[in-house]
Formats: sequence, C-alpha cells, structure tokens
Amino acid sequence: MQINLQGKNIELTPAIRDYAIKRVTNLEKLLSKIEITRGEVAVSFEVAKNTKHHKSGAVFHADCLINIKGEKFYSSADEEDLYQAIDAVKENLFREISKNKDRRQTLFKRGAASIKKMLKGLSKRNPFTSKY
Repeated sequence: MQINLQGKNIELTPAIRDYAIKRVTNLEKLLSKIEITRGEVAVSFEVAKNTKHHKSGAVFHADCLINIKGEKFYSSADEEDLYQAIDAVKENLFREISKNKDRRQTLFKRGAASIKKMLKGLSKRNPFTSKY
C-alpha cells in the first residue's frame, strides 16, 4: 500500500503524520484482502487548515482518496479539531468500503443461486443473458 500524505496551510508534525497513517492503516484490514485480489492500493491523504484567521468553527479539513485499480473511494470532513476530522474521514471510508464489499458479495451470491437453479432445471432463465 502506497500512502501519500500532504498538508496545506498547516505544518505536518510527526504526531499528525503518525496519527493519519495509523488511521489509514486501520483500514488495511479491509484493504489487504482487496489488494491481494485486485492489485496495488494507492492512498492520497490531505489535511488542511481552511483559513489562517479563524479561531473557531469547522477550521480543519481532511480528505482521503483511495484508488484500487481504477475503483475510487473518497471521503472528506470539516471539524473543529484536526484529529476529529481524520477520524471522521476514516469512519466514512470504512463504511463506504465495506458497503461496496457487501454489494459485490451479494451480487456474486445472487448470480451463483441463479446458475444453481438453472442447472437443477428449476428455472429456464439464463443467468448470463437474463433471458428466458
């Protein structure tokens, strides 16, 4: 997994860098299985401070783009605290990646069940062309 960390209007201290990388590698549980089957995973993570003059409100911004062989997962968050923004991005990405994984498994199971019905002779529908 290739991780590219970038900061805008903010200095990336080792603490911020370690925290962001730790949060991205927490997603590795999901990404490692995808990486084995589909190839290289590229992660582009960006943390920023929206303005230099505001002191309160949603000042910090975090973006993350995960590219897995053409399939992209993106999340962003604006929060009062930089660490909260990074956590929100991680949670959104975790939800999005697992939703996509569940969708793929469901489609595979539906297709397999349809083929099984066709082979048993219970259905005349061809699962490959969806015609009877």
